[in-house]
Amino acid sequence: MKFEILPSLLAADVGNLEAAARRAEAAGADALHIDIMDGRFVPNISFGPDVVRMARRVVKIPLSVHLMLERPDEYVTAFLDAGADSLLIHIEAQCDVPEVLEHICELGGYAGITLNPETPAEMIFPVLDFVDEVLCMTVHPGYGGQEMIMSVLPKIRAVRERARLLKRPDLRILVDGGVDSETIVHCARHGANAFVAGSALYGAPDMAQEIGLLRRRAAENFEG
Repeated sequence: MKFEILPSLLAADVGNLEAAARRAEAAGADALHIDIMDGRFVPNISFGPDVVRMARRVVKIPLSVHLMLERPDEYVTAFLDAGADSLLIHIEAQCDVPEVLEHICELGGYAGITLNPETPAEMIFPVLDFVDEVLCMTVHPGYGGQEMIMSVLPKIRAVRERARLLKRPDLRILVDGGVDSETIVHCARHGANAFVAGSALYGAPDMAQEIGLLRRRAAENFEG
């Protein structure tokens, strides 16, 4: 089982995103996570395709793009063309979710499904067979720096158990929100194997050391 750490660009200095992307790659990140917000699905507005295009130009690691959009179907092509490797859409989005996931795959991207904290794990079970990854939000999406909602953890376990039933024991299950060297232990024990971290990494004096610590703590505590 591989344990992946993805720095979140949302926590970086917005005035120097290019340097922030390079810093993540140099520190040994497995991928760079980029949050896209439309101000409707979530109350904040963040980046567009140009930021993804910039990141693709300056780093070689995969770009994991989280579409917090009411209508992600309208932007799939734009973000894949900009250089995204994987697109994560929400099960709560106002679109035909299975159709959008299929479209992402048809265009050569990796397709992921995301759940908000209040959404039951069972909501994504019908699409688990044809996604490459699942993202469980452990904070309310829209802003960085929030504390992890620990009551979400059993949902991670439910997704992992469902994946095992589907003969997909190594399914990539990501956690996003409040991840640090303490909370990652609980996430790994509930079956997560990939972790988006913002403040814990971009606020660390030595990002490489922090990534190594997070990866070790995940590996030591994982229960699949």
